[in-house]
Amino acid sequence: MRGRSPTFGDNGSSPVDRMVMLPALTAPLKTERVAVTIEQLPLALHGTTVAQLSDFHFDGYSLSPSLLETAIAQCNRLVPDLVVLTGDFITRNPSDIEALAVYLQHLRSRLGVYAVLGNHDSPSARVRRRVQQALATVEIVPLWNDIAYPWGDRLPLVGLADISSPDCQPEPLLAQLPPSTPRLVLAHNPDTMDKLRSSRADLVLSGHTHGGQVTLPGGIPAPSLLKELSPWMPSIVKQQIPFFNQDCERVFRHWEWAAGLHAVGDRQLYVNRGLASYWPGRLFCPPELTVITLLAAPPFEGKDSAICNGSD
Repeated sequence: MRGRSPTFGDNGSSPVDRMVMLPALTAPLKTERVAVTIEQLPLALHGTTVAQLSDFHFDGYSLSPSLLETAIAQCNRLVPDLVVLTGDFITRNPSDIEALAVYLQHLRSRLGVYAVLGNHDSPSARVRRRVQQALATVEIVPLWNDIAYPWGDRLPLVGLADISSPDCQPEPLLAQLPPSTPRLVLAHNPDTMDKLRSSRADLVLSGHTHGGQVTLPGGIPAPSLLKELSPWMPSIVKQQIPFFNQDCERVFRHWEWAAGLHAVGDRQLYVNRGLASYWPGRLFCPPELTVITLLAAPPFEGKDSAICNGSD
């Protein structure tokens, strides 16, 4: 059941009320609006909207409750047809998921809320089950190599295991669907695209990268540049940069896909910048709520496909 949040509309207290966001640099939430054409999308689904949030890392440091509340309220104001959450709900402590669920239970959409787990949510089967159970308790449907049908069989929603898990084997799962059926795919890490080379995946929604958090002029994510400079950087410096703590290549390989919409072969990938911030924070890379409008491919009559991409 969806209960009341102690910080939504009353003065009650909870453990998360006292959280302080420690990253030095942050920015207001930005709503990105994207229109994506899906081949063979039924005309009845033309104009369908999907809202995406990602990378909460609700650990007491990386995401302020006020920003989380703002994101949820803005998402609800937009009245999307579906809400998807693309992982990393916690950072290290599994108990944080129960505190986060108190907030997430307020998300609303016509067809419900679906989620996949990230690498931080699934370091072990025990942690993964705890995260899944907490989400399910507030009526968020967790997907782990599952196919859901919020639109019936016209547009299946496929939720993959995180790429860090040996369970991430998307080919057999996607092969269960007829080749002529369009589908949306949720995969926390955009690197999962490397495992989708021979499968139909019309639109893949991911997170994981935080957009690089620091973006250089021209939209270049700082980690992409740091990766090039890595051979000349002292190890003591690398230890202070989150992306190097586990080796940049292990965190994420395709920094060219760090944020936004990308064509990867005949597939489309959208990477959400997430809400949370690791130290030192965000620069020219604001936390993001994405609203994706699905368009049927022309030619067709009676519909207007001229929906422009943009942001608020």
